[in-house]
Amino acid sequence: MSAFWITLFLLLLAACTLFLAAGWRQRQASLGDRDRLNQRFYHQRIDELAQDEEQGVVAERPVMERELQQTLLADIPPAQSLPSHSSSRWILLPGLLVLIGVSLGTYLKTGGLTQYTGWMQVQQAYPALRARLMDPGARPLSMEELARLELGLRTALQTEPDNLADWTMLGRLGMVLNQADIASQAFEHALQLSPNDMTLKQDYAEVLTRSPDPQDNRQASLLLRALLKAEPQNPRTLGLLAFNAYGQQQYDQAIEAWQALLNVLPAGDSRRAMIARSIEQARSDAGEQSRQLALTVRLTPQAEKMLPQDGVLYISVSDGTSPVPVAVKRIPLSHFPLSLTLDDSNAMMPDRLLSAQHQVAVRVRISRDGSATPQPGDWLGESAVTPWDGHQPIAVEINQQLP
Repeated sequence: MSAFWITLFLLLLAACTLFLAAGWRQRQASLGDRDRLNQRFYHQRIDELAQDEEQGVVAERPVMERELQQTLLADIPPAQSLPSHSSSRWILLPGLLVLIGVSLGTYLKTGGLTQYTGWMQVQQAYPALRARLMDPGARPLSMEELARLELGLRTALQTEPDNLADWTMLGRLGMVLNQADIASQAFEHALQLSPNDMTLKQDYAEVLTRSPDPQDNRQASLLLRALLKAEPQNPRTLGLLAFNAYGQQQYDQAIEAWQALLNVLPAGDSRRAMIARSIEQARSDAGEQSRQLALTVRLTPQAEKMLPQDGVLYISVSDGTSPVPVAVKRIPLSHFPLSLTLDDSNAMMPDRLLSAQHQVAVRVRISRDGSATPQPGDWLGESAVTPWDGHQPIAVEINQQLP
């Protein structure tokens, strides 16, 4: 920091010196030019008098020469008046002050002093932030602290461009902070230093998969398929490949990758339910949902007369045993009778899918104010607990009003 301010002071001092030197030299030059001009005029007139005397035009040459000498002496300031010119140096003072003021004002406006000060503060805090990040028992860093750590890490990499661990950390920080460009560039540098690192390739593929650029998504797909050839049963590679294919609406490939991942995971793994739900969602998006609940909702004449103008229809499907719904759906009121379908995309929890049920009970409620909590006066209808093989339709009539 001190070196920066010393440099700034020296540059400003040099500018002031040049300004003063230029101004003083110009004044001295103007005085010298006037004296030389007077002398040149004097000698020219002497030569002209000599020529006029030879031609007989002038008869009193000595008198005229004395008059020229007196004129020249009158134009040259006396020696005692020279010190008064030194006081004119103060005329440069306003210009000097303007130069200093404009220079400092311009720097404060456009020189990035605030950013520089913030960067210096980050540099000072960087070692402590990094130590906290590496300490499992320390308090987790906030998003703002992670952003400051990232800036400090990028600065450190300017002096250590071959530090593989720092490039890897920078890439993962970029992923956490949702800075895809920084993460991508960091992993590219890291892979240049360690081109065979499987984890780095997976990290890089994840960044490309998250990117909104379709070209990045296609590049990630190629990279993941190459990784899968090297390790066909790698769970992370299979999961990334499925997510990448799903994002590109390649549902068949996504389902294939998720099913391969299910075959790799142990039976009690908590991720299995989420993967099964993802498979059903992909099938639904592809129009291949194997188990769907086809539902028809009707109204009694009395209920139809009392339909609220801004009502909302809530549909919940349970397994007939637990009160916690397996699937729910919320839709605005429309014309009745109403036909719709529910599938695993409407599941409440990933470990309780609609497709896994063998019996269902359906409850349909009309909320007058859109509230998810039943209110007095709401109309509803319920079906009996019905065996279900994933294909047969169910009909519900709304025929009762909550007291």
